[in-house]
Amino acid sequence: MNRRWQAAFLALVAAQAMHSAEEYATRLYDRFAPARFVTGLISDDRRVGFIVFNVALLGFGLWCWLGPVRRGGRSAAALAWFWVALESANGILHIGWAVSSGGYRPGLATAPLLLAAAFVLGRRLARVPSAERLVA
Repeated sequence: MNRRWQAAFLALVAAQAMHSAEEYATRLYDRFAPARFVTGLISDDRRVGFIVFNVALLGFGLWCWLGPVRRGGRSAAALAWFWVALESANGILHIGWAVSSGGYRPGLATAPLLLAAAFVLGRRLARVPSAERLVA
């Protein structure tokens, strides 16, 4: 497996960690209805629900990197493309929310970082020969 796309994958997970920290600091869980709903499902204290959700998300990202991605497992490319799609959507939605409301919204400052990291990973993945992506 290509170490460059593996490093790009880890960079995308790190970008999500920075994004989560910004969202926490700016209380996304109180300001965005879908976040209020999801965090409320996890805990009556939405702040705690937000922490649990984001720790689980980042834990999943680290598991993907430590397991299938670093080892070049069969699921590595599919997991990496999933993260490209997830973080691209995340970045686009944050920017769209801010544009539609006419100002800063939680997560906007790091949304471009998510998009850039997802773009880099996607480009690197697209350059990996398909036979190499399927090596177990």
